[in-house]
Amino acid sequence: MVSVLLGAALLVTLVALVLLLRRSVVPPAPPAPTEDELGAVRREADEIRAQAKADAQEILHKAEAQAHSAADTVRAELEGEARSLKEDLRTLREDLERREARLAERERRLDDEVRRLEERGRRLAETKRALEARKAELDRLDEDRRRVLEQAAGLTADQAKHELVAMIENQAKREAALITREIEGAARAEGDKRARKIVTLAIQRVASEQTAESVVSVLHLPGDEMKGRIIGREGRNIRAFETTTGVNLIIDDTPEAVLLSCFDPVRREVGRLTLEKLVLDGRIHPQRIEEIYERSKADVERLCVRAGEDALVELGITDMHPELITLLGQLRYRTSYGQNVLKHLIESAHIAGIMAAELRLPVELAKRCTLLHDIGKALTHEVEGSHALIGAEIARRYGEHEDVVHAIEAHHNEVEVRTVEAVLTQAADAISGSRPGARRESLEAYVKRLERLEEIARDRHEGVDKVFAMQAGREIRVMVKPDAVDDIQAQVIARDIAKQVEDELTYPGQIRVTVVRESRATEFAR
Repeated sequence: MVSVLLGAALLVTLVALVLLLRRSVVPPAPPAPTEDELGAVRREADEIRAQAKADAQEILHKAEAQAHSAADTVRAELEGEARSLKEDLRTLREDLERREARLAERERRLDDEVRRLEERGRRLAETKRALEARKAELDRLDEDRRRVLEQAAGLTADQAKHELVAMIENQAKREAALITREIEGAARAEGDKRARKIVTLAIQRVASEQTAESVVSVLHLPGDEMKGRIIGREGRNIRAFETTTGVNLIIDDTPEAVLLSCFDPVRREVGRLTLEKLVLDGRIHPQRIEEIYERSKADVERLCVRAGEDALVELGITDMHPELITLLGQLRYRTSYGQNVLKHLIESAHIAGIMAAELRLPVELAKRCTLLHDIGKALTHEVEGSHALIGAEIARRYGEHEDVVHAIEAHHNEVEVRTVEAVLTQAADAISGSRPGARRESLEAYVKRLERLEEIARDRHEGVDKVFAMQAGREIRVMVKPDAVDDIQAQVIARDIAKQVEDELTYPGQIRVTVVRESRATEFAR
C-alpha cells in the first residue's frame, strides 16, 4: 500500500513539473500576442490544470482503493494466523492438562506403593524380632539338654562327636575296601575277557597277505633278440643302465625275461619302469637311458601319490594335507622287517578301527592315528631322530589334531601314553607286526647291511655323486664328480671306503669297491 501511495505522489509531481516547464519556456523572440491569443492560452492552461488535477485525484482515489484492499488482505491473513495460533495453543494446553493428570495419578499410585512397602517392612521387622526371640529360646533349651546329656554320658559334645565320626569312618573304610576289591576283581576279569574278545575279533576280520617282498624283479621281453639290444655294443647299454639307475641287470638263459636286482624297492621300481619303456620304445642307448630314467622317476612319484590317495579311500579318511598323502604313498616301496610299510599301516588302521568300534570310540580318529604312526619312516634317512618323533613333528606341521600327533610320538613309548587312541595305535601296530607271516627278519637285516654299505661310501668323502650297492652287496659302485676328483683321489677314495667297510661290517667273502670317474663332452650338429 505504501508503494502505491509513493507512485501516485511521484506522478502528481511529474505533472506539476511539466506545467512549470511550459510556463518557464521563453520562446526566442516570439511576436507579441494579441489579447485573444492570450485568452486562448490562459483557457488552455486552465483546462490542462483542471485535467491534471482531475487525473491526480483519480490516481489518488485508485491508490487509496488499492491500499484499502491490501490492508484488508493483510488483516485477513493476520486474523487467520491468529486463529491458528489460538487453536495450537488450545491443543497444547489440553495435552499439558492430560499429562498433568497422568502424573498426578502416577504420584498417587507411588504414594500407595510406598505406604504398602512401609507396612510390609514393619511387619517383617516384627516377624524378625519374634524369630530372634524364638531362636534364643531354642538355643537356651538346646544348651540345657546338652548339659543334661553330657552329665549322663560323662562326655562332652565334641568328644562324643569325634568318637561317632571315627567309628563311622572306620566302618565305611572297611566296607569300601571290600567293595573296591570285589569291583576291581570283577572289572579286571571282565576287562581281560573283553580285551581278548576285541583283539580276536579284530585279527579275525582282517585278512592280509603274507610277506612277499623280494630284491628281484622280473621283466618279460617280447623276444630273446631284445637281450642283445639291451646289452649293446661291448656292453655299453647295460653299463649305462646300471650306472644311471643303480640297479643290477641280470641277463641269463631265462627265455624272454631279464632280472633286475636291487635292495632298494623304490630304485628297483624306477629301474623296472625305465627298462620297460626302453623295450617298448626300441631305442636303447646311453643318452636315451638317462632320459627315460628321469621320466620313470617322475612316474614313480605320481604312483606314490596315487598309492597314498588309494589308502585314504580304502580307509574312508578325508581331509588330509597333500604333503602327508605324498609321504604316505612313498611308504609303498619301503619295508620294515620284510613287511611293506604302507600295507602295514593300512592293516593296522583296519585293526584299530575295529577295536574302536567295539569300544564305542571314534572310529575315524583311531584309523587316522594308526595310519600315520609310521609316517616318519618316509624321512628317517633325511632327518635325524626316531621315526616316531619325526612323524609327530611332520603331522603337527601339517595341521593334524593333537591326539593324532600324540598317538604317533607315543606308539613306541618314547612319550608317555595319555589317550585311548594312542593305546589302540600301539595294540594295532603290535598285532599287525606279530601275526604269522607278517615279517622276515633275514630280509630286513640284509637290506640294512646294504644301506650301511651305501652310507659308508657316501659319508665323509668329498666329490661323491652317487653310491650303489650292487651284486647282492658284493660290490659298491661309487660315481664321483670328474671336476672335483682326479684319478689319484679316486684311488684314495676306493682304498678309504674298503678300509672302513673292513672295520665296521661283518660279511662273508669279499666286497669290491669300484670308483667310476667319467667325463663327457656333448655337442649338437645342426
